[in-house]
Amino acid sequence: MAETITITDDRTGKSVTVPIVGGVFSSAALRDLDPALRMYDPAFLSTAACASSITYLDGDAGILRYRGYPIEQLAEKSTFLEVAYLLLNGDLPTTEQLNQWTFDVTHHTMIHENMRKRFVDGFHYDAHPMGMFISAVAALGTFYEDSKDIFSKESLDKQILRLVAKVPTIAAMTYRFSKGLPFVLPNNALPYAENFLNMMYRIGDDFSVDPVLARAMDMLFILHADHEQNCGTTAMRVVSSANTDPFSSTAAAAAALYGPLHGGANEAVVHMLQDIGSLDNVPAFIESVKRGEGRLMGFGHRVYKNFDPRARIIKDTAYEVFKVTGKNPLLDIALKLEETALKDEYFVSRKLYPNVDFYSGLIYQALGFPVEMFTVLFAIPRTVGWLAHMSELLNDKDQKISRPRQWYTGADERNYIPITKR
Repeated sequence: MAETITITDDRTGKSVTVPIVGGVFSSAALRDLDPALRMYDPAFLSTAACASSITYLDGDAGILRYRGYPIEQLAEKSTFLEVAYLLLNGDLPTTEQLNQWTFDVTHHTMIHENMRKRFVDGFHYDAHPMGMFISAVAALGTFYEDSKDIFSKESLDKQILRLVAKVPTIAAMTYRFSKGLPFVLPNNALPYAENFLNMMYRIGDDFSVDPVLARAMDMLFILHADHEQNCGTTAMRVVSSANTDPFSSTAAAAAALYGPLHGGANEAVVHMLQDIGSLDNVPAFIESVKRGEGRLMGFGHRVYKNFDPRARIIKDTAYEVFKVTGKNPLLDIALKLEETALKDEYFVSRKLYPNVDFYSGLIYQALGFPVEMFTVLFAIPRTVGWLAHMSELLNDKDQKISRPRQWYTGADERNYIPITKR
């Protein structure tokens, strides 16, 4: 039996019946009832603004898949560049395709000297790295005359390649600038994540990146590569719908990510753990949260009503990292906090489980990243997801320039009053 939904306009008695496919029905049903009728849906809680084949997310079951592949399998068996190819192209690459893709990315990591020597020097010495990152990504598009030729697949693929290759270089550049250190050029002999860590931390010729840390960085990139229609991805799609170039669209998405309610959550977790201070303070903190006097950062999610599958993977990775770096002193507090919360009916009944941000900040700290770099680290891999969504949107015949309607609640018509009579 086909699934349908029938909507009746009680003002007129008119009804319309439309099919339900995959839990979704077309909003055209409302237009059929009354072209002037609008549905009020703040924050898009019940709205599917696009059809996408990139990422599947079932928050109730704690499932995350890229192009059908479980995130657990990709995190264990794949590499970030292989996952990037998957997200951008729809299928895992063959050996030949992966070798070519890896070669192309590796040999496009350099940025224009004017960007490196002049543009960055224009920032204040203590500029936030994420603000620099957003500005630099937008500016990068001005160096390529073909960046706006988005309906040429050859040109669009070239811009995608440039962005995937160059965002780690830009990210490392913002960090080195903030520390007053000379920039380190990309090393084409190194894999993607290792090259990034090398550009971040190299001082002297005897520097090398521990392979455990490079793998952890690569895995974190995989986990953050895409996450369905979140705020940043929605921003990417909305801006791209105006046929904006990929660099400007990516900068817009990164600006959305910059917000503390989006990409800044793992930084908030670290600050929370620092404020708690010791294991003895965990019970009192939990009780204060239950009284509404604070927030348990890193728990709960807009979509996940079960364990975030990424959180489980990151927790295991944290232990591998700490074997090399030494244990982050905040880890014991985090573990005690998780144990206490998951035994408390208050949090269990509200389906508040650890999310990806709860442990990722601890790993970032162990890898030597200051908290102001956390969102930049998020933006590097998420650039791939954003670009995959942009490509999908440009090939979707149902998509037009985004233009949501509003519910006007302002004053009715009124006449202008001269300032002397107000």
